[in-house]
Amino acid sequence: MRLPVLVAVTMLAFAANSLLNRVAIAEGLAGPAGFAAVRVASGALALWLIAGRAGQAVRLTGRARLVPAAALTLYLLGFSFAYLTLHAGIGALILFGGVQVTMFGGSLLAGERPPALRWAGMAAGLAGLALLVWPAGAVRIDPLGAVLMAAAAFGWGVYSLRGRASRAPLADTAASFLLATPLVLLGWLLSGAAGIVPLGVLPAMVSGVVTSGMGYALWYSLLPRLEASVAALAQLTVPVIAVAGGVLLLGEGLTAKTVISAALVLGGVAMGILGGRRKA
Repeated sequence: MRLPVLVAVTMLAFAANSLLNRVAIAEGLAGPAGFAAVRVASGALALWLIAGRAGQAVRLTGRARLVPAAALTLYLLGFSFAYLTLHAGIGALILFGGVQVTMFGGSLLAGERPPALRWAGMAAGLAGLALLVWPAGAVRIDPLGAVLMAAAAFGWGVYSLRGRASRAPLADTAASFLLATPLVLLGWLLSGAAGIVPLGVLPAMVSGVVTSGMGYALWYSLLPRLEASVAALAQLTVPVIAVAGGVLLLGEGLTAKTVISAALVLGGVAMGILGGRRKA
């Protein structure tokens, strides 16, 4: 029972990232790239200090370090710049849909054979997500924004797949954050270095140190114990948790469509994980 609880805690951390990002940017406290820069830099420093206190050496060289660091950088930069031109709901659909494709594809390449119910659960979850996040009325999808978000989805999918081989989750996460920091800072500078006001620094640091840094380290500790397709499906719950957080913490409205779509997402995830396990 401990593993499902820890996975749920990790998904809560990922959803909290979304809420912190939304609050900072919506309130004009930070631009997307500036938020990402503070987020990754603060997370890198905290993880390096924590790993040092735990007696774990953080090595920054070697192919095993470079691939997840590059994937994390692609996710952070793609995510940040995509939202400059992309509607938030469309971005979420592309991001989580792309993660499903990347991780299910990775599971097939690794020799996994997800059962039919798991594929059906993914399809139901994505349908529910589309209903949940699709904006009302006509919307124009910016091609560059869509490509950037798809790149972010690929980056996060690869980062998660690489985590399944991690034997030192804390040190590995610290190394990825440290290597990603200069690249994210460079991306921020090249984008014009849009400012972040003092009130925006706090949510960015909480996101970097707690919900990203520690959350990603926890995720890396769990991934070796999860099938790639199960890890992918679990992440479909993140937008639902973020919507629930928006209702409870930010006073956002709750509609019948939200409830129905959330039930479809959660039902699809449950069918894919529990039903797929029984079938297997």
